[in-house]
Amino acid sequence: MRIAAALLACLLALPGAARAQETTPPTRADTLRGTITPQRAWWDVSFYDLDVRIDPAAQSIRGSTATTYRVLQPAREMQIDLQMPLEVDSMLQDGRRLAYRREGNAFFVTLQSPQRVGERKTIAVHYHGTPRAARNAPWDGGFVWGQDSTGAPWVATAVQGLGASAWWPNKDTQADEPDSQRVAITVPDPMVNVSNGRLRGTRKNDDGTTTYEWFVSNPINNYDVAVNAGSYTHFSDTYQGEKGTLTLDFWPLAYHEAAARRQFAQVKPMLACFERWFGPFPWYEDGFKLVETPHLGMEHQSAIAYGNHYQNGYRGRDLSQTGEGLDWDFIIVHESGHEWFGNNITTRDIADMWVHEGFTNYSEGLYVECLRGKEAGARYTVGLRKNIRNDRPIVGRYGINEEGSSDMYYKGANMLHTIRQVIADDEKWRGILRGLNSTFRHQTVTGEQVQRYISHQAGIDLSRVFQQYLTTTRIPVLEYRVRDGQLGYRWANVVPGFAMPVRVSVQGGPIQTLRPTERWQSMPLRTRGDLRLRVDENFYVESRPAAR
Repeated sequence: MRIAAALLACLLALPGAARAQETTPPTRADTLRGTITPQRAWWDVSFYDLDVRIDPAAQSIRGSTATTYRVLQPAREMQIDLQMPLEVDSMLQDGRRLAYRREGNAFFVTLQSPQRVGERKTIAVHYHGTPRAARNAPWDGGFVWGQDSTGAPWVATAVQGLGASAWWPNKDTQADEPDSQRVAITVPDPMVNVSNGRLRGTRKNDDGTTTYEWFVSNPINNYDVAVNAGSYTHFSDTYQGEKGTLTLDFWPLAYHEAAARRQFAQVKPMLACFERWFGPFPWYEDGFKLVETPHLGMEHQSAIAYGNHYQNGYRGRDLSQTGEGLDWDFIIVHESGHEWFGNNITTRDIADMWVHEGFTNYSEGLYVECLRGKEAGARYTVGLRKNIRNDRPIVGRYGINEEGSSDMYYKGANMLHTIRQVIADDEKWRGILRGLNSTFRHQTVTGEQVQRYISHQAGIDLSRVFQQYLTTTRIPVLEYRVRDGQLGYRWANVVPGFAMPVRVSVQGGPIQTLRPTERWQSMPLRTRGDLRLRVDENFYVESRPAAR
């Protein structure tokens, strides 16, 4: 279970975190989707029992969700989310049909049975309809109604950001996850469905369909719950990791088995690298799976969606433009990195998605470091800066289901790479990354909690560093000048109180660490001639001579 007291107040009033630039005012629908409303706050999800029948020919679904929850405080009205154009057929509790009203994508249910504090109750929602179709998954979200190259139906879901309520009824917030979940998906024969967790059984039905029952024994993000149905084959392996034997299961389309066996050999060295840096794989009980999908990829917990066409790089390209990204499969590495950052540690509000994407983008450079050494890993991460736009802040607005800028990926990674330089102790840095995953294991967090943890463990107040990179579009500028044989330097284009050490070389001399603030400081120059000051490129900053 992942819900915290006074969550809304925490999300709306984070100290030291300026809001993203506000553009359009949030709507009532935004608030219902992104806020812990009173109708959400009084109950804590403990178990979802999801049962869905999929009709690829009609592109429709029919099913039910039985939600077991713990009562935190007495109440009589509950918010359950299900997005249009899906329709609710009925809601039941304790054998009684319940009255409800719809407001857009939110249903408000009037409960008849007493809701006593500490009691566990279950509410069942039966529904049907044609869910939103994803035209450009995973970016637009919804159901992917596709075909493989033989013309056989191939169906998948990808709903991050859009929300799980695009295809099943639930409490659609990242702030509250079930302790476990059952996922039963019925598809026409001969399709095979692969969902999260472990396959507990299959049932052949009289109408030419088969029900695949999967069970997730750990907390799971709503948006991670997935349908993957197609003409799959299966092969397996094991990995001897930090917590013992981890099962590896691979589900490619049948005619891609040979290619999958070659490409998926990258999984074991990747797991070894990530376990070293981040700690044990978070889901030994549920196993590790890669599932081929008709879309590019998604971090579906314990059932990672893979659609990179069995090639290295990102669709065959190196996003860093350094050559370091062509020795490994981007989707395998990036989406697997989310098992630690995004799935193990989940942000309560999507405005803090930098915790998911910044750390995971940074994990790519760490993987290059594992493969080719520290300099190569740094070269890859620094190369990603070409993709940074600095169009708007990384942190979005809280309480309305709003992501910040896509710079959460490349700028987020370079912020973390810069912080590693500030800490200047790789073992301490590795301990911080592992500590994040053990301290916040299977929990939801705020971005501020992550910032505080890193600062505390580093023994350095990094609050202004986080504020600079996450909440502004300004890149710190190291200004410098020469007067009377002295080198003057200071930070410009920074938030008040910004004081970050930086490594430089002066006049081609040895690397040294400066500790600039917003005020001018100086040091003696030992050589004459034109000033040459070079900032270590591992710091995501700029430098320039001060205006005369």
